[in-house]
Amino acid sequence: MKSLIILSVILIFVITPVYGQLLSDATGLINRIDIQTSGYDFEVVLTANFDLVDYTFDKNSKQITLYLDSGLENNLGEIIIPSTLLNGDFTFFLNDQEFFPKILSSERVHFITLKFTGFGSHVLSISASEYLVGLDQTDPIQNT
Repeated sequence: MKSLIILSVILIFVITPVYGQLLSDATGLINRIDIQTSGYDFEVVLTANFDLVDYTFDKNSKQITLYLDSGLENNLGEIIIPSTLLNGDFTFFLNDQEFFPKILSSERVHFITLKFTGFGSHVLSISASEYLVGLDQTDPIQNT
């Protein structure tokens, strides 16, 4: 009888429920990207279930490029971009193909939700039509 009870308790912890989700699929990796441009400092935040390998920022083309690496088939991420850094109309390219994520904007930030599939390396380019909006161009201040 004791062995049956012990076996039952062990099975509860060993067998994953039918509707269970892998912890790695639900875990968000937080990456804080510090962008320094024209005397200002900005923080772009990426929370995702994939890794940020590297990034570049080009002020002339008003573009952030993220180099990503995923070990999962279904990728989910959220990016917060200060509206003083990039603003206006956004264009997204994922692996050189136009991409249409969900964008929510306020006067302070743009909140972008990314959903895409595929293992391995990915390149995400985010371009905007406006750069350094609402900042005094003659007297740079620290902005985070």
